[in-house]
Amino acid sequence: MGVDIGGARHFDATLDELALLAESAGDNVVARIVARRKAPDAALFIGSGKADEIKEMVQAYQAEAVLFDQALSPAQQRNLERHLGVAVADRTMLILEIFGERAQSHEGKLQVELARLQYLATRLVRRWSHLERQRGGIGARGGPGEAQIELDRRMIDDRIKALKKQLERVKRQRNTQRRARTRNQTFRVSLAGYTNAGKSTLFNALVDARAYAADQLFATLDTTTRQLYLEGLERSVSLSDTVGFIRDLPHKLVEAFEATLQEANEADLLLHVVDCASPVLAEQMEEVRRVLAEIGAADIPQILVFNKLDKLEPSQRPRVLRDHFEVEAGVRLPRIFVSAKDGTGLAELRTMIAEAAMGLNDEHAAADQAEPDDPADANEPLSEPRTGTFHSIR
Repeated sequence: MGVDIGGARHFDATLDELALLAESAGDNVVARIVARRKAPDAALFIGSGKADEIKEMVQAYQAEAVLFDQALSPAQQRNLERHLGVAVADRTMLILEIFGERAQSHEGKLQVELARLQYLATRLVRRWSHLERQRGGIGARGGPGEAQIELDRRMIDDRIKALKKQLERVKRQRNTQRRARTRNQTFRVSLAGYTNAGKSTLFNALVDARAYAADQLFATLDTTTRQLYLEGLERSVSLSDTVGFIRDLPHKLVEAFEATLQEANEADLLLHVVDCASPVLAEQMEEVRRVLAEIGAADIPQILVFNKLDKLEPSQRPRVLRDHFEVEAGVRLPRIFVSAKDGTGLAELRTMIAEAAMGLNDEHAAADQAEPDDPADANEPLSEPRTGTFHSIR
């Protein structure tokens, strides 16, 4: 179910991405409905007339759930389930379910559990009818007359606090590993991009790793780091594969995955992987740039890697693999077309990474040799941030 709200920044009239999310979660889509409203209905989000139409379709198709492409409030979700007689989930809940199934590492599982608990904490009343019961008396857990919902909410709050402490330890461990790489002067490269853009396939092709890759949304969630040897540099660089981004990625999920996304934030170079065969390429690139800005990684030098060249028709393929692309007015980034599947453009990509690493080394050498004219100048901040060879040209 998709609702086109007036003034909405994004609206997928085809609901293709929601359908892919549903399939990734193991669901079978039997029908799609699109509605238009000036503003969401306070009680049912879609209004009673459209809710009755959906109820008839649920009964006709014997559907088990209704999925909404927009975020629902706890009250709207509860009212819709009562009206329709089946489970109702919004886009946020669907993404959280997929993340819960895909997380493999201890860190990833902690991050997903934290995000799920933060989401469900506001939906306790909707989920469990027994929460209205009172508990009390001598020897009973909780104070006299304390509602069960208050006990459950307190348990969730305690668990959230414990998870945050564990993730803080994980973050410190990652920072220690990053400092070690910094001391070793390791050039750090991170893959970033929209989900299903082919990041893991590209990662495997570059470093001959065996990270899980599949043609589905959020195939991998856990950060994987390997050494990539570059002949042009005559040494290795650190290459990390991170979680993919998606439109309307829940803010709580971004917060929960801070430790993982920090890998991109600490990189010397970002490879922004783009599905060049996607019909909504521009919107996906914009969303990735927005999330990178949100985590403080917008100013890190980037190379645009237009992947899946093999999916383009011969008439659509570029004449040259390497050029520059204007991402916004006055901002041009280096771009390269590759196919992680058949290897096209990978040699040129390695050359571009080596050039970026050599450019950063030159900057560090120049900084080490520079002496301030006045001792007081040594404490002055740099007027320009460190950028590297492939920073955007304004």
